Amino acid sequence: MIYLDTHIVVWLYQKDRERFSQVSLSSINENELFISPMVKMELEFLFEIDRITVNAERILEFLKSRIGLKICKKPFQEAIQNSLKMKWTRDPFDRIITAHAAIDDSILITKDRLIRKHYSHVLW
Repeated sequence: MIYLDTHIVVWLYQKDRERFSQVSLSSINENELFISPMVKMELEFLFEIDRITVNAERILEFLKSRIGLKICKKPFQEAIQNSLKMKWTRDPFDRIITAHAAIDDSILITKDRLIRKHYSHVLW
């Protein structure tokens, strides 16, 4: 079980494999893939401010059908509780996405340097 950060989801949708490390690509190909529900919210936010041109629903449906991407069903309250301990960022998206993966110490694939510095189960 591996979690994907928002930018990873966007790059997978865009089929932009050059941005990934070989380790990340191998892990994506070999594992069950999940996102926090917060990734869906961040995708829609990025669409609303014209940072991406496709809405969250379309991106996630595409990736669900192509790579089996799933939205995690772990209790959101548990992720929020974990996020309260993550005082290393003011970004609510990063905080909750990381906290969701941290519920079971799951791997999170991200290129984000701040997350990589503070969450020990990051893969890049």
